Amino acid sequence: MSGDGELRAGGSGPGSATPGVYAASGRGIRLRGLRIDGPAGALVRGLDLDVAPGECVAIVGESGTGKSLSARALLGLVPRGLSTRVDALEIDGVDASGLGERQWRALRGRRIALVSQDALVSLDPLRRVGAEVAEAIRIHEPAVRGEALSARVRASLKRVALPEPEERARRYPHELSGGQRQRALIASALAARPAVLVADEPTTALDATVQAHVLALLRRIADDGVAVVFISHDLAAVARVADRVVVMHEGRVVETGPTAQVLAAPHDPQTRTLVEAVSHRPLGRAPRTDAPLIAVEGLRKSFGRRVAVDDVSLEVRRGRTLAVVGESGSGKTTLARLLVGVDDPDAGSLRFDGRPWSSRVARGAARTRVQLVQQNPWGALDPRWTIGRTLAEAVAAGGVARPARRAAVAALLEEVGLSPAFVRRRPAQLSGGQRQRVAIARALAVSPDLLVLDEPVSALDASVRARILDRLLALQAERDLAMVFVTHDLDVVAGIADDVIVMKDGRVVDSGTVSCVFADPRHPFTRELLAAAGLGPARA
Repeated sequence: MSGDGELRAGGSGPGSATPGVYAASGRGIRLRGLRIDGPAGALVRGLDLDVAPGECVAIVGESGTGKSLSARALLGLVPRGLSTRVDALEIDGVDASGLGERQWRALRGRRIALVSQDALVSLDPLRRVGAEVAEAIRIHEPAVRGEALSARVRASLKRVALPEPEERARRYPHELSGGQRQRALIASALAARPAVLVADEPTTALDATVQAHVLALLRRIADDGVAVVFISHDLAAVARVADRVVVMHEGRVVETGPTAQVLAAPHDPQTRTLVEAVSHRPLGRAPRTDAPLIAVEGLRKSFGRRVAVDDVSLEVRRGRTLAVVGESGSGKTTLARLLVGVDDPDAGSLRFDGRPWSSRVARGAARTRVQLVQQNPWGALDPRWTIGRTLAEAVAAGGVARPARRAAVAALLEEVGLSPAFVRRRPAQLSGGQRQRVAIARALAVSPDLLVLDEPVSALDASVRARILDRLLALQAERDLAMVFVTHDLDVVAGIADDVIVMKDGRVVDSGTVSCVFADPRHPFTRELLAAAGLGPARA
């Protein structure tokens, strides 16, 4: 494509994927020699891809390797400013190598559909779920109307196992849970019965049990005869759902083959790095006996009739990390906001460094002692400011004199593994992992005693996630930081935390050291979480 939705046949560069799985009937996907170029050079370099009906093929790799760009090229959705060339592209038997935008619109939804990462953004907030699902049918099958259309919508919602499909069809996206929204988005993509489904990070930021349900749904969709392209940074998810895996690095395919074979015995160094990045060993650090830095007793917080945090007690000492895990809606983020001092509890007590802690106390100099790192650094960083200006403001808030701020900013960047050259860049010029490092650097600028991290690595690929976790552990050792790590990813917990609490419906149902809770979970919900994540025992 030349940025206007058109693919151009011709391209150069041999592909690296192994052909031969493509169905002889011409259905599914057959791609040869995909090349995507940007102003600074090639972003995707000669990708070949075959996906047969009933097969799921995963594309994995670090951020910036070109996997999402490649997925969007399959739908003619490469961003403007980039040029795309292919030797061949067939989608469900249709030659798509030279299509214009009008022809692509006829193909999208009917022959090939996309499920993206953020369902809340992808679904129209002003339109009911049923209308969203019906749109593709209205466009591609205008003869289907009235009760027949309603029946198709209900069938699509039922196909993705959305409970009470008639009731959910009348709701708006914000009235559904994260897992329900993602299922509704998949139902919308499948409504016009496409032969190919491209799922781009569809389980990112979902908790373990919901993720397991969505992955099972994708596998069932493939088993029903749909060709599924699964883009993911989560190798555990890939192992569950994909028949074959394609590993990309710097725009090239570096390894491909059956999923179990590639993950068990990777040949390429980049594949080995990705596999090793998801293998975390428990920390095994000696317990601290000093007074807790933060102590919480009987904490309770309600929003209307909904109790978000119910009788929660915990302690965190300097140099230690407490992980807070649970499903979406279990109260994890509300607890984090109470610890930071953004919100106040309805009942219970918080003590920080031996003194009462509340939103009234957490002001001025006291505010700098507890810092929050949010899940989405894109929303947390001002897109108009350079990284240098963002960090300079933070070090100024920490009391650094103007002449010393430039050196302080450079030191912060070095601490999180970024070069001083990043001061001139803006957030849009950074990868997801780089933005998250800047967010961590900003939080460290005021030399906090406690760092509260709310899902800080959920959207990052395995190797970038591993580097950030390693950096956090190093910073913790250097500064004797206490950390509260809110996450849905139990695999991460093993590599970053000393202790863990498991929350369900606002209450703590399990707690203890990570090794003890993972080896001998006491509550059935903890066992369910561990089983969904493929960790620990799965007892009835």
